[in-house]
Amino acid sequence: MKVIIRKDVEGLGNVGEIKNVKDGYARNYLFPQGKAMPATDANLKIIEQEKAVFAQKRLKEMEDAKVFAEKLSGVSISIKAESKDNKKIFGSVGSADISASLKIEGYDIDKKDILLDEPLKEIGAFDVGIRINSEVTAKIKVWIIAKDNDTQSGN
Repeated sequence: MKVIIRKDVEGLGNVGEIKNVKDGYARNYLFPQGKAMPATDANLKIIEQEKAVFAQKRLKEMEDAKVFAEKLSGVSISIKAESKDNKKIFGSVGSADISASLKIEGYDIDKKDILLDEPLKEIGAFDVGIRINSEVTAKIKVWIIAKDNDTQSGN
């Protein structure tokens, strides 16, 4: 089934593009979510009229995303984790932990937009990618630091 993309869909396309997708995917996901509409003659005429508006809107979104990415690229966060030997940590630090730390710093980043191949399991500094939109990413510095283990002696 041919559809017209109404909202960016990762792995499928951007606003205004015409794509061929499976009927079930279109009817059960794209249409109900408002992410696409059928590529009928009437809808194609509507899209042609809206293309200039889409282009301007897209350009503005890209500029905003680049500005936000530059701002975010200077961010460095620290996450405390318990460590046995000041190298490996107990458990791991994942996307949800990074998202929560960014939220504390005032950046509302969804955990699915944090580009982490696998959870961080060691003390140290790591460069982590953040997806701003389908074309723009930023890198932040994530420091995993050992929690101070204040153990009392038996005095």
